[in-house]
Amino acid sequence: QVQLVESGGDLVQPGGSLRLSCAASGSNLIVYRMGWYRQPPGKEREFVAAITGGGVTNYANSVKGRFTVSRDNAKNMVYLQMNGVKPEDTAVYFCNAYWDNRNFWGQGTQVTVSS
Repeated sequence: QVQLVESGGDLVQPGGSLRLSCAASGSNLIVYRMGWYRQPPGKEREFVAAITGGGVTNYANSVKGRFTVSRDNAKNMVYLQMNGVKPEDTAVYFCNAYWDNRNFWGQGTQVTVSS
């Protein structure tokens, strides 16, 4: 079992920056691919970024070059650095842990991009 708790969501102006954090607890977390997903208002949940225990990352095209995912395995933390945010980045952001068909989600944190 893995527990995930997100934090850092806020109201931010277009072009601004924000860092989301995800605190993970559980056993053998290094094997999990940790990811960020988001659900914009009235839309389906979508993939944003992910990172393996070894540090391999991948990103959705919509955030590539603007967002950076990272993890601190010693602290069991995952981060999403969001730069150059746009109104279309407005969504509830969810932390995800996936391994061997085991899928865990946090409760989500709201990010609103608006002037």
